[in-house]
Parts: sequence; C-alpha cells; structure tokens
Amino acid sequence: MSPDLQNPVILWLLLCAALAGLAYAFIRPELRVRAIAYGAFLLACGVTIWPPYERGGEPGKIQLGLDLRGGIHLVLQVVIDDALNATVDDAVTTAREQASRQGIEYGSAQRVDSTSFEVVGVEPARGKDMRDILRDYFRDGWEVREAGEGRFQVQMTEIYEKRLADQTVEEAKRTLERRVNQLGVAEPVIARHGSTGDQILVQLPGVTDVEQAKRIIKTTAQLALRLVEDSATSAETLLLSHGGRVPDNMEMLTGAGAEPGQRVHYLLRREALATGRDLKNARVGVDESNRPQINFTLNPTATDRFSRETGRNIGRQLAVVLDGSVYTAPTIQSKLGADNRITGTFTTEEADELAKILRAGALPATLRYLQELTVGASLGRDSIRDGVRASIAALAFIALFMLVYYRLSGVNAVVALSANILIVLAALAYFGATLTLPGIAGIILTVGVGVDTNVLVFERIREELRNGKTVRMAVQNGFERVLTTIMDTHITGLIAAAFLFQFGTGPIKGFAVTVVIGYVANIFASYFLSRFLFEWVLGKRHVEKLSI
Repeated sequence: MSPDLQNPVILWLLLCAALAGLAYAFIRPELRVRAIAYGAFLLACGVTIWPPYERGGEPGKIQLGLDLRGGIHLVLQVVIDDALNATVDDAVTTAREQASRQGIEYGSAQRVDSTSFEVVGVEPARGKDMRDILRDYFRDGWEVREAGEGRFQVQMTEIYEKRLADQTVEEAKRTLERRVNQLGVAEPVIARHGSTGDQILVQLPGVTDVEQAKRIIKTTAQLALRLVEDSATSAETLLLSHGGRVPDNMEMLTGAGAEPGQRVHYLLRREALATGRDLKNARVGVDESNRPQINFTLNPTATDRFSRETGRNIGRQLAVVLDGSVYTAPTIQSKLGADNRITGTFTTEEADELAKILRAGALPATLRYLQELTVGASLGRDSIRDGVRASIAALAFIALFMLVYYRLSGVNAVVALSANILIVLAALAYFGATLTLPGIAGIILTVGVGVDTNVLVFERIREELRNGKTVRMAVQNGFERVLTTIMDTHITGLIAAAFLFQFGTGPIKGFAVTVVIGYVANIFASYFLSRFLFEWVLGKRHVEKLSI
C-alpha cells in the first residue's frame, strides 16, 4: 500500500470522495446528504479499526484484555498497620525533638501499638511543658491523656485512623499505577477491590515476564539516607558499647560491609536526611569500576536540607537504607548536593528494576498477595478464536432467521446489525477501551437488542399494511410509532449498564462499556440507517407490495 494510503485520514477522504460520486449517481437528491453522512460515518468506523488485530508485528487497533491477550491477575492486600506504625514512629520522633529543644528530661518515648505512643519519666516540674508540647503538635487526629507520675499517652482517633487507612490504600494504588507505567503495559487495570477497603486488583494484559512484574509491584522500595552513629560486626559488640540497649533516637540495622559477603550491624539515627519521597529522578549508571550503580537526583527542598546536614557531618558514614537494609555506608568526604548515587553488589537487571521502582515512588505499606492468576498467551488466543466463532455463528443464525421470516426486508436488518457491530468496535478502538470476553458477550447482547428493535419495526409495518396503508405510508408510520418504545427500552438498558460501570471492576466494567456503546449504536443503525435503506429502495421505483 502507498505510504499516503496508510494515513487513515487520507484514506478516509479518498473513500468519502468515491462515496459522494456513487451517491450523486444512484441516490435521489433528497436522500443524498443523509447517504453521504451515514456512509462517511461508517467508513470512518472501518478506517478506525483497521487493522483490528496484530499483523506483521504491528499492534491491532483494538486493545485486548487479560482474558484474550494473556497476562497476570493479582489481588493484593495493603498492610495498613505498616503505615500506622510509620505515622506513630514519626510522631514519636517529633515528640522527642520538641522535648529536647525545650530541655525537658524524660525516661523514654516509644510506640505502644499501631495507633498510640507514650512518653514516660517526665520530671514533675516540666509536666505542664510536656503536656503543652503534645497538645500543640498533636492537636488534629490525636488525643493526649496524662496518666500521672510523668506519663503521657497519645492515642490516634478512630476518624483519623480510618482516614489514614484510606489514604494509604489510595497512595499504594497511585504508586502501583506509576510502576506499571514503567513496564509499558497497555490498558492495565488497577482498582480498589473487595468490601474490606484494603485490597487492590491488578491486571496486566500481555505481560510476559511475570516474575519481574511481581517484583516491581510488590517491592516497597522505602529509601532513606541516614547518619551512622556506630557499627560493628556483631550486634552484641555494638550494644555493649551503648549500655546494652539501642538509644531511643536510634535504630539498629544490618547491611553490607566493606568486604564481599561481610555483614555489618549499624546503629543509625532514626531521622533521615532524605527519603524516597524527596527523589526527583533515578536512573542506572556505572561506577569507576564499570559496575552498575543508581544515580539519583533530589528535589530542591530536600537538596537544601541534605547539603546542610552533610556539610555538618563530614567524616561520618552515611547509610543508604532500602527496605530496612543498609545497601552501602560510604564516608561523607564533602558537602553533598542534588546528584548522588547508590552503589552495591547488584546486577544491571537488578539496578534497572530498582531505578524503575524508585522513580515510581515507595509504597506506603507492605503488600500481601491474596490471589494470583496467570493467563497464558495461548489460552488468550483460544479465547479470541472461540469468541469470534461464537459471534460469527450467532450473527449467521440471526441473519438466516431474519431473511427467512422477513424475506427481502431481512437484508435491511442484517445491514443494520453489521453496522451496529462495526460502530461498537470502532468506538472501542477510538477511545482505547479494552475488549474482554465479557465485552464480546456485550456485543452479542447488543446484536440481540438490535434484532428486537428490527422486529418491533417490521411487525409495526406489517400491521400498517394489514390496515390497508400504502407501502410508503406503512414504512413511515411503522418507524414513527415505535420510536418511543425503542427509546424507553434503550434508556432502561443504559441506566443498568451505567450502574454496572460505576460499581463493577475489571471485566464487569468492560461489559458495561460495550453495552453502552452498543445501545447507542443500535439506535442509529436499527432506526435511522434502517429507515434510510427503506426510503432508498422505495424511491428507486414504484412499489405496491413490500417483501416483509
């Protein structure tokens, strides 16, 4: 095909020009405008869907869903307690910092459970000051109670807990969407799922490397750059030098040492100089030894804080913490800026995956697999073949029935039904909607509705003929008197489909979309197009008897 003809707009214009010529040659003047308009619309639909399926390595215009293309289906549960614990830990850090700034002595400040923390051992003379700090900084969403003897309890309210849980699931959903976009998946489904409110449905059509997709989806990728207070090859040695316990403002983590295979225990400050939320970009690079590394850039706000703190701590180790493990802990040689790097013993593929995850952002909580289903590409092809065969068989049977029962008028119905299917497929291709097996069922349903519409029209025309009306008058009255009935039935179906789309997920939404498009297309095809075909035939010659 000529390159110009591969342009859908140019191809459509040429076909419309040919159509206009045929209309002026064979169509009465009063019908020409409608003939050209209807024909141009149907030609646009045909050009839109071509090619409908993959050909010569080029993807088809119609996007196929998981059940037709193959891929993975996952139901994930967001562990809400992780986000609640992190929120309470941040609150504890804030309470410690403010108490230290005010010079308030206390025994300890620590999390009690996922929704509360307590400060104990506050000196009696400073109890009022501690109470004022807690009430000032934890005014919204928290309840502060004074238990006596220098003990303060801070409890998250139930409303705040529910709001935080909902925000956690929404943030996890948005993060998964960004990560899936990194995979280049066409028409993925990522939606909240189930009645508990903490589940997310993920469907990835056409994904071939299932394990890679699962790793990218599930990895939390919580990045933190934290100062190292001390380190040792054993936890006992590290604790011994700090009075046998981890200080309240610190945390002990393990990670890679300077030697290959070496594990080191690090005592880190809880407060991070920068986190994954501060990342502006992350990409794969190589170090001086040509080993993979991850280059990352901080946003301007984080850069100012990071530069200031690293300038104050030259000569100290800075730990790069990923998902609770120290990847590397280099020594700060000079004040650091926006551009930095993460080195480690990962492969190029691992570095690429980690860069994608960091660009997409960290998950606010851990994800737990509840359901996993893999649909093979061969099964998808079988579904397409069976679905197409079923559709063709249904259409052929319907066409035969209409031709036998309504004779030559049945040709009109077959044309209208074919136009209906063409419009539905074109709309799916134009809007980038996904065709699934339930969607194919929706197409078959709209064909049935189209048949019902044609039956209503044809029976009304028969009734008008039996009452002694002329053929032309019978056709005119037949279409006019069923319009109200047609609109009533179609509006009812559209309302039902709208509810399915609003409250359904995945395949149910695909079914609803197909039904909505099909019902609208059927009004055009079975009423307006069918009426035009009758008028065209009746206008060609004087007809005294209609084959119906």
